[in-house]
Amino acid sequence: MNTNLSKEGDHIIVGAARMSEYLPLLKNKRVAILTNQSALVNGVQIVDTLLKRNVHIVAIFGPEHGFLGTANAGATVTNGVYSREKIPVISLYGKHFKPTPEDLKNVDIMVYDAQDVGVRYYTNLASMQFFMEAAAENHKPFIILDRPNPLGFYVDGPILEKKFKSLVGMQPIPIVYGMTIGEYAKMLIGQHWLSDPKMTPDLTVIKCLHYTHNSLYQLPARPSPNLHDMASIYLYPSLCFFEGTPCSVGRGTKYPFQLFGHPDFPDSLYSFTPQPELGATEPKLKGQVCYGYLVATNAKEALEKVGHHLQLKWITEAYHLFPDKENFFNKHFTNLAGTDKLQEEIKEGWSEERIRKSWQPGLKDFGQIRKKYLLYPDFTR
Repeated sequence: MNTNLSKEGDHIIVGAARMSEYLPLLKNKRVAILTNQSALVNGVQIVDTLLKRNVHIVAIFGPEHGFLGTANAGATVTNGVYSREKIPVISLYGKHFKPTPEDLKNVDIMVYDAQDVGVRYYTNLASMQFFMEAAAENHKPFIILDRPNPLGFYVDGPILEKKFKSLVGMQPIPIVYGMTIGEYAKMLIGQHWLSDPKMTPDLTVIKCLHYTHNSLYQLPARPSPNLHDMASIYLYPSLCFFEGTPCSVGRGTKYPFQLFGHPDFPDSLYSFTPQPELGATEPKLKGQVCYGYLVATNAKEALEKVGHHLQLKWITEAYHLFPDKENFFNKHFTNLAGTDKLQEEIKEGWSEERIRKSWQPGLKDFGQIRKKYLLYPDFTR
């Protein structure tokens, strides 16, 4: 585990709180913003914060789970209207994933503010990319109000192979990439990774203050419905693999992304029963008693279990326990891993050390790319 991590996250000032840096850019402009419930400024959502300061917001765009952050994972989200100002709320997880020219015809400038968790699977990465591309295509300036990456203190996992590109992995980066959304956006432009490599968005990143990649940052709100707390966020890179298997990862329980199990596992193990709840109205294995492992119940325990690594021991253990091994991994697992090699290596009985060693050349190459775009001091070990 990285013992150099700083626990002074409470002193960090997020980009959205640095209003003197960006309110002048919004003055007398018609503003479109992509955001959700996670984007708080001193406990107040960014849209309300801006409206109170007479910013003219003409459109709100919502990512996966919607602007309010309550929709099920992967669910189509419909459009709506926000507040007495009757601002249209346009879903970028519905009929389309990118704003249309019609959506932006009355917009002068575009803003992004949503909490990322620093994991390639997280679809906010794709939403930000599409939003930035729309800004470039429609000749609009684009501002990112940067926020700390709660997993910004390490980099790990296989590099995504382009043939496995999807909404849970758009770019050739590792699963845990150790960058803020502002740094990531700069990398997309600098590496010519946007849909049109010649695209040059007019990007401004409003940086955080007092943040480094050694910081331990406590999120002020859930980034999405099933990432309840810091324990689930620390375990998310390792346990999200179960979304690509028949196993439950705890959606519809008290501990989503903190446990895993299946009805066919030994009944001597930890038992739980997924039930419908907000943000998980149809959880996998709903109403079935599952047996498995509760990995951690609090942030300290979770961080001790993972340290600064993507852990494979839990997915490997589940594979060994599952009776129908031919049907353990599905296509979604391949998309999450970003490669078809990982499941084959687990099937062939590779040790975690051997699998991890196979990632190192790709991680080394990515490390050289990553460091070119860092806006904050890097982590130390």
